Amino acid sequence: MQYQVKNAPLPVLICKLNPGESIECQKGAMAWMTPTMEMKTNFGGNGGSGVLGALGKVARSAVTGESIFRNTYTAQGGSGEIAFASSFPGDIMCVDVSATPIVAQKSAYLVSTPGVSMDIFFQKKLGAGFFGGEGFIMQRFSGAGIVFIEIDGCVCEYSLAAGQSMLIDTGYLAAMDATCSMDIETVRDVGNAIFGGEGLFNTRVTGPGRIWLQTMPAIALANALSPFIIRASN
Repeated sequence: MQYQVKNAPLPVLICKLNPGESIECQKGAMAWMTPTMEMKTNFGGNGGSGVLGALGKVARSAVTGESIFRNTYTAQGGSGEIAFASSFPGDIMCVDVSATPIVAQKSAYLVSTPGVSMDIFFQKKLGAGFFGGEGFIMQRFSGAGIVFIEIDGCVCEYSLAAGQSMLIDTGYLAAMDATCSMDIETVRDVGNAIFGGEGLFNTRVTGPGRIWLQTMPAIALANALSPFIIRASN
């Protein structure tokens, strides 16, 4: 499979598949495709079979907001091309999870190759989810293959050594290697927290592993636009 991401900050992922190759996506993610692409809807993609597997997929859908169905597109009768558009201004990032699983914000998933599993990831420390701004529930991608995730704004990648940390404001953590750990840190000075405009808590992510930070979280964009929306409605 060949792929390219075009036209950020309103990006589209265009994939060219050889005959017989497949790609999976969230329901409704496809933007356009050649007639050689054949769609098949599956119950939740990877993640186990049988009753327990089905219950797990339903639970994952309920807590993450993702559909319990996944669409698989396969090039039949020749090569094919298919495109997936981002749902938010930003970028689309490709990560190979074959060597190291990743954990991403729960709205990040766009497309994956067969063999990638998507599971619920619960923060071990409740505070990191409730106060860190990244959510108690995130998504973990593992297996063998490539996952394409949506980034809000532009992406900045850092590689953290063992024990090395980065303090991140609410919503700016897009994804991290599953080898990283996450906790919260209270802003030290009360005056800084009240008057500094940065809130009471920061998210501390500690290596080893890679982290991907996004420059315009959805909540930050909403806050930036809200005064103009209110003004226009008056």
